Amino acid sequence: MNRPSSVDGQDGLFEAPESLQPLAERMRPRTLDDVVGQRRLVAEGSALRRAIESGRVHSMILWGPPGCGKTTLALLLARYARAGFRAISAVLSGLPDVRKVLAEAQARFEAGERTVLFVDEVHRFNKAQQDAFLPHIERGSILFVGATTENPSFELNSALLSRCRVHVLEPVSADDIVQALQRALGDAERGLGERGIEVEADLLALIAQAADGDVRRGLTLLEIAAELAQDEDGVITEATLAQVLADRTRRFDKQGEQFYDQISALHKSVRSSNPDAALYWLCRMLDGGCDRIYLARRLTRMAVEDIGLADPRALAMATEAWDAYDRLGSPEGELALAQLVIYLASTAKSNAAYVAYKAAMSDVREHGSQEVPMHLRNAPTKLMKSLGYGSGYQYDHDAEAGVALSQTAFPDAMGERTYYQPVERGLEIRLKEKLDQLRAQRGQARGKS
Repeated sequence: MNRPSSVDGQDGLFEAPESLQPLAERMRPRTLDDVVGQRRLVAEGSALRRAIESGRVHSMILWGPPGCGKTTLALLLARYARAGFRAISAVLSGLPDVRKVLAEAQARFEAGERTVLFVDEVHRFNKAQQDAFLPHIERGSILFVGATTENPSFELNSALLSRCRVHVLEPVSADDIVQALQRALGDAERGLGERGIEVEADLLALIAQAADGDVRRGLTLLEIAAELAQDEDGVITEATLAQVLADRTRRFDKQGEQFYDQISALHKSVRSSNPDAALYWLCRMLDGGCDRIYLARRLTRMAVEDIGLADPRALAMATEAWDAYDRLGSPEGELALAQLVIYLASTAKSNAAYVAYKAAMSDVREHGSQEVPMHLRNAPTKLMKSLGYGSGYQYDHDAEAGVALSQTAFPDAMGERTYYQPVERGLEIRLKEKLDQLRAQRGQARGKS
């Protein structure tokens, strides 16, 4: 098994004196055994671990949330493979920077040395920039490791994806983050061991919980708490943490996949008549800073798409809640959105109107510009009347039961259609009874005419 070696050319990742580096950087794992979390990927005997330990590694995309270990895995890959390491950020680098790094890697390759090229936030590179890596990956002059917090299927071009294996990293659990915090507290060389910092287990767990799956964030919070604890004889107290953890935020990306995952969870919780789950996801999005008007608009859509005529009051409540938020603003107006979510999730559901609309729209596209039947046309002039406009029209209010049963309302070439099929829930139970009876009567009347 290859042992990790020192890595040259790390572009500043470990060049500064350790005393100047933040705790999270100083405590970065140096072997696979030091990695916390990601057991599926780096557990003993796993395919990726065997590849890294043997030095027979492949170009890859590491997809996961911030602080889950993407950079660390790339560094370890280079160490175990005894390869040079170069890191660039798609946020800070342009195509000239990419070409320069690739030229350096090519020179090393020709000298018989390998280079691991780590590209952070690779999804921020455009197609042309991503394409620049392809020939170098193919000839093996670089081992490409791209890191992204976004779904590679949406953000990376297919040519790059076809040359890399995608590894999915998960948020690190609170228990694993506690392990990383304990290691930092006990490490006298790189961590806080020399300071003799004391902290109770339940407070350490609170820091890990506040880290929200991000090891780097957890270590940063611990470092800040340790600095404050110097004035408290080295003891991290509840009061200390109250200062450190004030106004912390959860993971949320207004433009990324987490955003769409969470609105999907909210919508599906409403559809599943689970008000508790729906309220949870609403609060997650509110907490993450989601645009409240966007939420009001999406909730209004749920009222018409998933509740519809099973409870027509839902749409009125949605527009009223939207208006209430406009008038009250945050935070008071958010209660109107919460109340709406609970109602939408609790009331009867039907997508019959939504399905009917899509079916009718499909017929419109398929059958084109059909003529309006003559008996349904308006005839405001003598000429139009003489041409037969309005001829044969039956005024429904004069018919028995207020419906002219034998009269069709569809274009002649299409014949009758049935789009709306009410479900047996909510108000649609009564609508279904009425429409079933009318449709049957219409069929009989047309059969006699």
